[in-house]
Amino acid sequence: MPTSRLEHDFLGERPIPQDAYYGIQTLRAIENFRITGIPLKSEPLFVQALAYVKKAAALANQELGVLDATIAGGIARACDRVISGEFDDQFLTDMIQGGAGTSVNMNANEVIANVALELLGHQKGEYQFCHPNNHVNCSQSTNDAYPTAFRIALSNKLVSYRQALEQLAEAFAQKGEEFQNVLKMGRTQLQDAVPMSMGDEFKAFATNLREELLRIEDSRQLISEINMGATAIGTGINAPAGYAELVTRHLRTITGLDLQLAGDLIEATYDTGAYVQLSGVLKRTAVKLSKICNDLRLLSSGPRTGFFEINLPPLQPGSSIMPGKVNPVVPEVVNQTAFYVIGADLTVTMAAEAGQLQLNVMEPVISFALFTSISYLTNACHTLREKCVVGITANKERAEELVRNSIGIVTQLNPVLGYETSAEIAKEALRTGKSVYAIAVTERQLLTQAKWDEIFTFENMIRPDFIQ
Repeated sequence: MPTSRLEHDFLGERPIPQDAYYGIQTLRAIENFRITGIPLKSEPLFVQALAYVKKAAALANQELGVLDATIAGGIARACDRVISGEFDDQFLTDMIQGGAGTSVNMNANEVIANVALELLGHQKGEYQFCHPNNHVNCSQSTNDAYPTAFRIALSNKLVSYRQALEQLAEAFAQKGEEFQNVLKMGRTQLQDAVPMSMGDEFKAFATNLREELLRIEDSRQLISEINMGATAIGTGINAPAGYAELVTRHLRTITGLDLQLAGDLIEATYDTGAYVQLSGVLKRTAVKLSKICNDLRLLSSGPRTGFFEINLPPLQPGSSIMPGKVNPVVPEVVNQTAFYVIGADLTVTMAAEAGQLQLNVMEPVISFALFTSISYLTNACHTLREKCVVGITANKERAEELVRNSIGIVTQLNPVLGYETSAEIAKEALRTGKSVYAIAVTERQLLTQAKWDEIFTFENMIRPDFIQ
């Protein structure tokens, strides 16, 4: 039994391992693009989407009389096996590559062709019976097959990301309910501001993240527009009449997605604006997550010399030299994830800008940046929820003590004593270390105990009514 088979392209011949379902163009790509070390198989939804595209194309080509029913049926059945994940290990091209994604497209064409050949009773490499270009790639170009598959994969990948973000927001909301009766000091510019409920603080985190769920759906809508049938530059060369509409209809059925054929296929073939917008949405969410994690680190700081209003779950020793130290490692790792996503957004921006004339050849790095950003944010959301948020506890006594000793509560005396008198009290409290209560009630007797109690009820501190 031979260990290899000989394949050729217009550059020459190369031996291919006999058990490999990929072919010569994939082999050349493996040799040429050793950049990230992350192969296409690391994004199984992309592999799956490529097979969706090839199956839809085969069905449309058969229906239009361009492909023989036997060959089209073999391709369709091969695609089903690829869709199931059976051949993920055969997708080996690097995620970042030259050629505008041609190597990815040919990797899919070759694997599907060889799987189809075996299903049709032939040997791998007997391309006269089912050819990667002539049959699997029929009526297509990389320039419509790759971006269409990319958009399908993005749409499906965003589903799990959205779920992770929604679950994280819900975890913050639940903590908001749990901490609703915890009084604490609000802060602006890291200085004491006015009292608030810790529950409201955590509910605001939830609201802040839930806003992003709407933006994700907006982005999914944008990337649902595809350019199948555009072929090379949008003119539809080598595709039969009616193919674009028909292949799009088959794709909608196969994927269950509301895919829409672009109205201007020339524009759609080079336009990457939807990727820029999606990347911006990911960056926006990353910025919000990082800000929330900064807050969690501040609120848990100490324990003796910081805010220490909340406790984060202790996960691991925090120092190789300082005994007993525990660090906020989960918020820290989410911060770092956010920094990566923010940087990846610049990559997408530069790659989108680098498009020239009828094609943007930089789409592979856009795909790498978006896929990794979505994966990392999904993992970050799960980690933050599971390893941190659900285990947060409130130091109620400490938080309330900080309110009682704060100068910031003097703000609630403005309507009663006026701004200038309140400012004098604040200045004296800061200078002497005395409490606002001691100065206003005990020493100056500007307020009765009953009036003080009326102003500084729990409800009035977290949702103040106007009191004169």
